[in-house]
Amino acid sequence: MTDEKIEVLLVGPPKPTIVNGLKPFTVHRLGEAKDRDALVKDVAPRVRAIASSVTSEKIDGALMAQLPRLEILATFGVGYDHVDVAWAAAHGVTVTNTPQVLTEEVADTALGLLLCTVREFPQAERYLRAGKWTERAYPLTKATLRDRTVGIVGMGAIGQAIARRLDAMNVPVVYHSRRPAAGVRYRHYPKLLDMARDASILLVITPGGPETRNLINAEVLQALGPDGILINMARGSVVDEEALIKALKAKTIMGAGLDVYVREPEVPAELIAMENVVLFPHLGSASVYTRTQMDQLVVDNLLAWADGKPPLTPVPETPWPPKRRVNG
Repeated sequence: MTDEKIEVLLVGPPKPTIVNGLKPFTVHRLGEAKDRDALVKDVAPRVRAIASSVTSEKIDGALMAQLPRLEILATFGVGYDHVDVAWAAAHGVTVTNTPQVLTEEVADTALGLLLCTVREFPQAERYLRAGKWTERAYPLTKATLRDRTVGIVGMGAIGQAIARRLDAMNVPVVYHSRRPAAGVRYRHYPKLLDMARDASILLVITPGGPETRNLINAEVLQALGPDGILINMARGSVVDEEALIKALKAKTIMGAGLDVYVREPEVPAELIAMENVVLFPHLGSASVYTRTQMDQLVVDNLLAWADGKPPLTPVPETPWPPKRRVNG
């Protein structure tokens, strides 16, 4: 790193791990600016990097285009559909995310959501707290994992970690992805509809973005059938929320477990009112330990880059070294 401090624009809240880690840089906090446009205009000629501490704030081409010296955007989270990666790739800006360090935590959460949905654990606890157990036992659950096959939609690192857990529980696993995953022994379904017909649980852990928007639609839910259960650990946009609500009301499927929603943190009242739905407030990687590791990886990517080394985790669309930047 040179003696002259590199200037970084911080998008999102000033998390302690990120703020402390970025002390070698001059950091401009966009979230604390009274006039965000004025701040960007002021620092634009000098900023060479963006650090993003959230996935809920979009970083589009219009913002990046204002920063003529921008070289790298280090964002928190494994998903990066909040970033205009196409613009970054076209203009020689490397984008990094924080994979791997959250894989096991998200897989743990997915398994917890799956068990809660299938065995009705949250409903049973509410039953006890309401004093109903003294009157009669909680009804036997209609569903179990003992007679089900889980179809995983997406078989990246997190999908594979979920599959390992299901293996240990003697639950059969199949999966759908655009192409077979290397080194994965589970049956691959090229067509999602075919897997939805054959599996009794769909567990969605595919990236968000335009390519997967409403991937789980009315037709897929119809194929899943009246004994089917949907678990969404991906992005809210991957499931057609309106179609899901209709399918649950009509008993087209048996139930659902959701960790993500289209307009977070807003959750449709229809879903909240349903007893056959388990709702988590986007808990995926949300432990102190794992979020700290993710924040640190944001920092480590920037430190490596500033030292003239390759960033640790560039996304596939913007490999290191970057292609020559184009104008416009």
